Amino acid sequence: MEAFAYTDINAPLVERCRLGDRRAQAEIYKRYSKAMFNASLRITGNYAEAEDVLQEAFLSAFRELHSYKGDSSFGSWLKRIVINKSINCLRNRRLQLVPLGEQHDAAAGPEPADYAADSDETHWRADVVRRCVQELPDGYRVVLTLYLLEGYDHAEIAGILGITESTSKSQYSRARKKLLELASQRGLTA
Repeated sequence: MEAFAYTDINAPLVERCRLGDRRAQAEIYKRYSKAMFNASLRITGNYAEAEDVLQEAFLSAFRELHSYKGDSSFGSWLKRIVINKSINCLRNRRLQLVPLGEQHDAAAGPEPADYAADSDETHWRADVVRRCVQELPDGYRVVLTLYLLEGYDHAEIAGILGITESTSKSQYSRARKKLLELASQRGLTA
């Protein structure tokens, strides 16, 4: 089997950005801003802060473009900047992981089941889940977002947040339970 080298489809655009091409920067922003905003919003839980993080992340990315080596996709590199800035935003807000003694062990109800393809119903359920995620305490929401939505493992989350891997796992478990509890309170049950 023949091995193929990874080539980022945005490499020519990134190279133009390195040369200071404002149109290339605008195109990169257009391609990535929505996804990066959503990643930040999931972590910060605040629309205005997510917008600020997005702008700061793009400014940093364009300023530090010389440090992008191309060994991963530009989008992955940019997402790492967005996530780090989002977490720093929370730290500035005094991110507190929920203490180990504080439990949310109320009956959470069963796991969500597969739902019918009714578009309105599915949209309503997704909206309720989004709102429930936003209501989670910062520490829960960050770990849950990084693990479930951004695809980091607990070792990576521990490194990013400066916590132990077991703390990441327990925060995730508690976040999941609390999310199920909130969803159940809003009528989402299996």
